[in-house]
Amino acid sequence: MNAIIIAAGSGKRISESVKNFPKSMITVNGKPIIEYQLTTLRKAGINEICIITGPHSEKFNIKNVKYIKDIDYENHDILGSLMQARKYFQKDTIILYSDIIFESKIIEKIIKSKEDISIAVDMNWEEKYEGRTEHPKSEAENVEVKNDTEIIRIKKNITDANYRIGEFLGIMKFSMKGSELFIEKYDEVINNKTDLFHDAPSISKAYVTDMIQELIDSNIKINPILISGKWCEIDTLQDLKNAEKIFNP
Repeated sequence: MNAIIIAAGSGKRISESVKNFPKSMITVNGKPIIEYQLTTLRKAGINEICIITGPHSEKFNIKNVKYIKDIDYENHDILGSLMQARKYFQKDTIILYSDIIFESKIIEKIIKSKEDISIAVDMNWEEKYEGRTEHPKSEAENVEVKNDTEIIRIKKNITDANYRIGEFLGIMKFSMKGSELFIEKYDEVINNKTDLFHDAPSISKAYVTDMIQELIDSNIKINPILISGKWCEIDTLQDLKNAEKIFNP
């Protein structure tokens, strides 16, 4: 099993002092966000790790990982960055956003999934937004889950659901077949779509969640992995301070 970390973003929403710095290299209690991820992945036995970098890639100094520099980051969003590493979709693969910290039991549960495409979902997500005024609930990447076994919709701010609502953590798991399905569908879309793509103005400006919804709409099952435990997203200065409390050593 290998892991791909999408780390092409900067810390411009956190503060002026780190706007020209990779977000994943911002420190939480003196340790870069991405180091928390690497420690947890390696503890779970995942040592083949690829990091996708964007601007300020020269500031990454982590050893024993593979790097892919997304030189075209200005012309696409996070989905386009992920597809720069498509050659690493060769076996069971974990894909992570680079601005999240999570405890070991979360990744251990994700690894155990036997489905072709699985995404981590927190059904108790709303409590994490209490007092989170700089990143309100309306910005959450919501997931509508049917019978705790099937995802039927994923997008920001779902308010008209018929089933339970959770939040996507920013962690996915593909089997070899799942990787092939994902890449095949992406290539199909990129060769045919020129207009709106789900919540994005185009496929080039799409998020990973837009691609997940495309798979759902194509009758490809996306399995929810319902997690519990400590995790946090770091998108603002308020989030950074909260992470330092949650993951205080």
